[in-house]
Amino acid sequence: MAFRARIAKFAIGGAGMKHRKPEPHWSGAKPPALDKSLIPNHVAVVMDGNGRWAKQRGLPRTAGHEAGEAALFDVVQGALQIGVKELSAYAFSTENWKRSPEEVKFLMGFNVDVLRRRRDEMNDLGVKIKWVGRPNRLWKSVISELEQAEKLTKRNSVMTLNMCINYGGRSEIVDAVSDIAELVAKKKLKPSAISEKLISKHMYSPKMSDVDLFLRTSGEERTSNFLPWQSVYAELVFMDVLWPDVTRQTLWDAIEIYAKRNRRFGNA
Repeated sequence: MAFRARIAKFAIGGAGMKHRKPEPHWSGAKPPALDKSLIPNHVAVVMDGNGRWAKQRGLPRTAGHEAGEAALFDVVQGALQIGVKELSAYAFSTENWKRSPEEVKFLMGFNVDVLRRRRDEMNDLGVKIKWVGRPNRLWKSVISELEQAEKLTKRNSVMTLNMCINYGGRSEIVDAVSDIAELVAKKKLKPSAISEKLISKHMYSPKMSDVDLFLRTSGEERTSNFLPWQSVYAELVFMDVLWPDVTRQTLWDAIEIYAKRNRRFGNA
């Protein structure tokens, strides 16, 4: 990365460690000056439009995924700049196995390469990487890279990046309920003790906070089985821009929309 050759600027991160500050955007754009109370703590992103972006340019779908990598990590830097504390990226869904064997094979290898290329960069920025998803069917090489990234960045606290790979919201709830049912069957838990809090503890990432801003690109307006349990009170923002064309400015625009919303959480 070009910015690695520049003079590093640092910020204090978790466990007393020093971390590099996010690189300024090449255009000089800066995040909007919003009150901290209006900044979403947790942003979930459906990175949609890679295939259409590639098709518009007469390129294979895989080229869209490759271009989408730069978009994700520009958004990461923008999230750090504006003060987002948790970012969840829908990198590969349980439904994506339905795609062609060639595209699935590419995506598995691509996820390995992305994690290998980016984990040191994320560590330098103080980003904690967390894997959220099912191990079933997932390539061992992908799991290995995810585990190494988690181990490397586990002490970081500037921001958490949830890489949702082989993730499905309904699958997550089914797995949580299955775990709880097993405890009941073993008489380790009374059915009357089951609560929302208990179910949350059995999710893939129990410490994940509720989603504040749910952002989807490409103009599609659906949630596609992404973090349904955590997004019950999320503000939904849909942007008509294909994912590879997304920049941190797209994120900031979505946050400005979010900041104007009146979040009542069921109150009058």
